[in-house]
Amino acid sequence: MTLREAEAYLLDLELFGMRFGLDRMHKLMTVLGMPQRRFASIHVVGSNGKSSTTRMIAAILERHGLRTGTYTSPHLRSFAERIEVGERPLDGPSFAVAVERVARAARLVDRTLDEGDRVTQFEALTAAAYTELARRGVEVAVVEAGLGGRYDATNVIPSKVQVLTGVGLEHTRWLGPTIADIADEKLDVVRDHATLVTGELDAEAEGVARRVTAARHARLVRAPAEAEAPRRAPGAFQRRNFAVARTAAEAFLGRLDTDAVRSAADEVQIPGRLETMATRPLVLHDGAHNPSGARALAEALPEVVGDRQPLIGVVAVLDDKDAAGMLRELLPSCARVVFTRSSHPRSLPPATLMTLCEQLGGPPAEVVGDAHAAVERARELAGPEGAVLATGSIYLIAELHREEGAERASAL
Repeated sequence: MTLREAEAYLLDLELFGMRFGLDRMHKLMTVLGMPQRRFASIHVVGSNGKSSTTRMIAAILERHGLRTGTYTSPHLRSFAERIEVGERPLDGPSFAVAVERVARAARLVDRTLDEGDRVTQFEALTAAAYTELARRGVEVAVVEAGLGGRYDATNVIPSKVQVLTGVGLEHTRWLGPTIADIADEKLDVVRDHATLVTGELDAEAEGVARRVTAARHARLVRAPAEAEAPRRAPGAFQRRNFAVARTAAEAFLGRLDTDAVRSAADEVQIPGRLETMATRPLVLHDGAHNPSGARALAEALPEVVGDRQPLIGVVAVLDDKDAAGMLRELLPSCARVVFTRSSHPRSLPPATLMTLCEQLGGPPAEVVGDAHAAVERARELAGPEGAVLATGSIYLIAELHREEGAERASAL
């Protein structure tokens, strides 16, 4: 396979959607020789901050001399970005070989399944990550869960440390209607006699964390509110994520070197999270996609934007998200808003978002259907001394990052 063929294979698997359960994944791992058991692992779950925390943990471990890999999702430009070794994403040929290896195994597994059932896109990607991380000889992999935890394809690793970044109401159709239900699904990743590190939790999620760790004789460690400030990942929410990452790395290693932690804080970068894309005007990309993420983003804006005025929002939201809740958090920060949509089939019509904006008493707004054109319009409105913030969906950010002619983003 070439990279393009590997990505086309994965995109074709979208036809079969998301399917919960670990039976297919266990069979796939067996056919591939149980690669997930050839490295130590840290498993990261939560409603927000998973990708940032995963990358930060890996950065700290790497600077302690460990050969470290990561598996994150989703991606901005290419599926290959999801698998990193030594903080570098796989090159196209290596990723293609990993996917081809899994595609052969998936064909064998599919023959054992009921009619209409088959290995899913996320399962194939996760298997490709585990096989390639094992092949590269990583000593520890930091793995971000996709959706939930209990039936997520990543949940076949014998992780030593688990991380819960936080819990919010999300994906209630699959994870349950309450914070406690969602926390219970996420915390099924906790292993017997392991260590669970948590960020700030509300009382419901805290109660679940206590119950699960007690039942599994696991240690519960709460991260402090803040630690070293990650210089290239601005905002209070990233300082909180780094505090969680630092605590998780310490739980894994037992002891940390202060200089190594400082180096990680100075150098780690998080694509698509308050990422600066231009300076005149200041253009920021952030993948916040739920009310709690939007709230954290809004709290960080004064620190990042400073005295630049006006701030123009470019917003697109998927139809399964709490768009009204997100807009309540974001609109007070914006002088104007340009509503748009990504190419994702579930992207809300921009006119719907504008109606919500009007109902919420938001600032002046307009609709520009094409995402790139929407950013250009926002740049005009901002002027060279202003700022533009594109947010509301990681799929919007992926669309703005993707080069012309590249494969579309996954819709899953």
